[in-house]
Amino acid sequence: MKRVIIIVLSILILSPSFGSLFVYGSFKLNQKEISKTICVQRKLVFNSCNGRCELQKSIKKYSDNERKMQDSLKDKLELVYVQSTAEVSFALVAAVEPKENTSILSDKKPVRASNLTFHPPLWLA
Repeated sequence: MKRVIIIVLSILILSPSFGSLFVYGSFKLNQKEISKTICVQRKLVFNSCNGRCELQKSIKKYSDNERKMQDSLKDKLELVYVQSTAEVSFALVAAVEPKENTSILSDKKPVRASNLTFHPPLWLA
């Protein structure tokens, strides 16, 4: 499932960069129809255009639209950048003072030492 989502998202991200390829592909599929109906030179006897003039117009129109979209995205990005300023306020926190000495350590001297906690290693002989 993750692979399918990754593939779909990759195609969506890369599809704008292949836009002129899609325009060219649709032109090639409909080239005969375009050369007979839309082409400026369709009435000439020796028509060498074969609808390429319409292809150039379509590619130019697509690239102009793409530039406009990029410019509008730049404007939006700059607008977001300007609007993203945030105010931060700092407040002083009062220091906590200790109430009394509640440590386990004592000022009294130890009465005796315990040998139960520390054992030197036993050497195997």
